[in-house]
Amino acid sequence: MLPLLQYPSQAVAKPYFITAIGLFVGQILFGLIMGLQYVIGDFMFPAIPFNIARMVHTNLLIVWLLFGFMGAAYYLVPEESETELHSPLLAYLMFWIFLIAGALTIAGYLLVPYATLAEMTGNNLLQTMGREFLEQPLPTKVGIVVVALAFVYNIGMTILKGRKTAISMILLAGLIGLAVLFLFAFYNPSNLATDKYFWWWVVHLWVEGVWELIMAAILAFVLIKITGVDREVIEKWLYVIITLALVTGIIGTGHHYYWIGAPAYWQWWGGVFSALEPLPFFAMTVFCFNMVNRRRRQHPNKAATLWALGTGVMAFLGAGVWGFLHTLAPVNYYTHGSQITAAHGHLAFYGAYVMVVLTIISYAMPILRGRECNPERAQVLEMWSFWLMTVSMVFITLFLTGAGILQVWLQRVIDNPQPFMAVQDQVRIFYWLRELAGLVFLIGLVLYLVSFFVKDKPQTVAVNDVQPAAT
Repeated sequence: MLPLLQYPSQAVAKPYFITAIGLFVGQILFGLIMGLQYVIGDFMFPAIPFNIARMVHTNLLIVWLLFGFMGAAYYLVPEESETELHSPLLAYLMFWIFLIAGALTIAGYLLVPYATLAEMTGNNLLQTMGREFLEQPLPTKVGIVVVALAFVYNIGMTILKGRKTAISMILLAGLIGLAVLFLFAFYNPSNLATDKYFWWWVVHLWVEGVWELIMAAILAFVLIKITGVDREVIEKWLYVIITLALVTGIIGTGHHYYWIGAPAYWQWWGGVFSALEPLPFFAMTVFCFNMVNRRRRQHPNKAATLWALGTGVMAFLGAGVWGFLHTLAPVNYYTHGSQITAAHGHLAFYGAYVMVVLTIISYAMPILRGRECNPERAQVLEMWSFWLMTVSMVFITLFLTGAGILQVWLQRVIDNPQPFMAVQDQVRIFYWLRELAGLVFLIGLVLYLVSFFVKDKPQTVAVNDVQPAAT
C-alpha cells in the first residue's frame, strides 16, 4: 500500500491517467499536422490527408478525456464513499478493452480508406459511420457502450455500498448521462434534419450537459482536498452550479437547431437559454476563487491549486464568453461554421475539460506515486507548463477569432461575397500564427510531462557545518 493512498483500489486510476496524457500528446501532434495543412495543402498527403488528420485529432480528444474522467472517478469515488472500489479487476479489464479498441480504431483511420473501413466493420448492418465526431466503426461504438456500462456499474456499486456524498452522486449522474446519451450515436435516420436533431443529443448534451456535472464534481473534490473548506459550503455551491448547467445546457441545445429545419420556436428557446449558459461557468469561477480565499490550509501542491483556479477562469472565457459571442440567431446566421466556431471550440474544450482533467492528475498522480505532492522544482516546471499552454491557447483562440471575423466579412457580409478559397488565402496569416501558438502549446505539454520526473536538488552540507567527531 502506498503511504498516502487511503484505499489501495485507487491505484486503478494510474494507468488511466498515464494513457490520457499519452493520447493528449497524440491529439496535439495531429492538431499541428492539420494546422500546417491549412497553409500547405499537400503536407503529408496522401499518407495523412486532412479529413483523416481531423478525425484522429477530434477522436483522440474525446477518448483521452474519457480516460481522464474514468481515472478521476476511480480515484475520488473510494475516498468519497469511504470504501474500496467494487471491482478493481473489472476496471483494469475495461481499461485494456478501451485502449485496444481505441488504438485499433486510430490505426484503421490511418491505414485503411474510410469507405473500406466501413465495409470491413459492418456499417452495412447498422449505418452509424460518417458523421462528424461519431466516425467510429460499429465495433468501436459497441465497445464504448460496453466499457461505459461496466464503468458505471463499477462506480455505482461502489457508491451504493459506501457513504453517499453530493460529489459522488453528481458524478454518478453525469456518468450515467454520458453512457445513455451516447446510445444516440447508433440512431442514424435517413432524414438529414432528423439526423442532425438527434446528433446534437450526443455532441451538445455531452459537452454542455452531463460532462459539466462530471467537471463540477471533480473540481469540487480537488478544492475540498487543497483548501480544507467545509464540505457543506462546497456542496451548496455545487448544487447551484449543476442546476444552472442542466437548465441552460439542456434547453440551450436549441441554438444548434437554427438552420437544420427544426421548428422556428427553437430560435427563441435556443437563443434565450444558450445566452444564459455563461452563468454556470461564471458561478464556477467565483466558486473556485472563493474556496481558495477561504481555505483553512496551505496545501503544498501549489500546481494543482493553480490548475483548479485556471479551470474556472478559462471555462468561463471559452465556454461562456466565446460561446455567447455567436450563440444568438441573428449573429449565428453569419458566423455559423466559420473559424469563430473553431475558436470557441478550442478554448471551451481546453478550459472546461482539458484543464479539469489536468487538475485531478496534478493532484492525484503524486499521491499515486507515494508522495503528497511533486517536489518544488517539479511544481515550478509544471506551473510554467500551465502558463505556456494556457496563454498559447488564448492566442490560438484570438487568431482563430480574427480569421473568423475576416472570413465572415469577406465571404458572407459584403455586397460582393468572395469565394471560400479566395477568402482562405487572405486569412493565411492567422493560420500561420495559430500554428506558432500551437507549437508553444506543445512545448508547455512536454514541460508538463517532464515535471513528473524532476527531483529536488540533493541537499549539500557545507564543509564548515560539519562537526568534528567526539573523542
